[in-house]
Amino acid sequence: MPNTKHAIIRYQALDKCFRNSAKRFFINDLVEACQVAVENFTGKAEGVQKRQVYDDIAFMVSENGYNAPIEKDKVGRKVYYYYSDINFSINNQPLTESEALELKETLVALNRFKGLPQFEWIENMTTRLEASFQFGEQANEIIEFDQNEFLKGKEFMNSLYHAIINKTVLNVSYKSFKLLGNSLIEFHPYYLKQYNNRWFIFGNNPKFDNITNLALDRIIKIDITNKQYLETHIDFKEYFEDIIGVTYFENKRSEKIVLQVEKTLWPYIKTKPLHGSQKVNEIQHDYVLISLELIPNYELESMLLQFGERLTIIKPDSLRLSIVQRVMKMNENYKCAD
Repeated sequence: MPNTKHAIIRYQALDKCFRNSAKRFFINDLVEACQVAVENFTGKAEGVQKRQVYDDIAFMVSENGYNAPIEKDKVGRKVYYYYSDINFSINNQPLTESEALELKETLVALNRFKGLPQFEWIENMTTRLEASFQFGEQANEIIEFDQNEFLKGKEFMNSLYHAIINKTVLNVSYKSFKLLGNSLIEFHPYYLKQYNNRWFIFGNNPKFDNITNLALDRIIKIDITNKQYLETHIDFKEYFEDIIGVTYFENKRSEKIVLQVEKTLWPYIKTKPLHGSQKVNEIQHDYVLISLELIPNYELESMLLQFGERLTIIKPDSLRLSIVQRVMKMNENYKCAD
């Protein structure tokens, strides 16, 4: 089977050429047509080689491809290609086995987004595809994504998403875990983020100077207002670069965090870095020293604690002390349990 990168785009371009009985398409013409089609799709020029086009033609003719009735004739020494049946098109053919497999994999990936805003069409589309191609029964049995189907607050996702897009000010009835009653918050929404299987919305509460984040599972009710929307110039991708999770301290700067990782744990952290800033400082016989550039917060501490005794914070001292205090408290809890 030919190289699959942009293969469908090339097949469509070739199909269009072969169906055009008013023009003779030689190999250079076919290469150019493929190059133009790929460039129109990707927005950048990517070279298509003659050998690739020959392979594409061979695949289209084969039983594993489309059984395309591609013929070739000569004009002098040059060969041109065409369909012997002018009514043929690869778009009229049933799915090939490889296309069906790719579509199955796509359905599995799409199902992950069910219920999220801007993806309302997915449930209807996947149902139609599964019914049409009769492979819905097994589509979800071989892969599973980490998500909580019972998470509260997901019903607000669509409203919050469109409030951001339409720059709408909201009145949010909110139940904090730290307060007894509900709070009514004027909220100018900017950004939705998922962390640890919870969804959070970031925005402006005029009572505070800093960005406010609200957990969707604690939202009770949302009402639309006619108030003037307060814009933001924050790039939220950049905003979250220096933290783990969602807790951001405006008055703090990132620090160099040095960690000692036991050799048995190192392969797991090497292949799944704790953060994009992770660097290896030193490799010893029984441990590896790594560093991160982060603003310490609760989520960082929780992440480090999950590795137990196999990971030690070397510095900064403030983070090390905070972890020591939490470990001592855990120890006291287990002593009390005895």
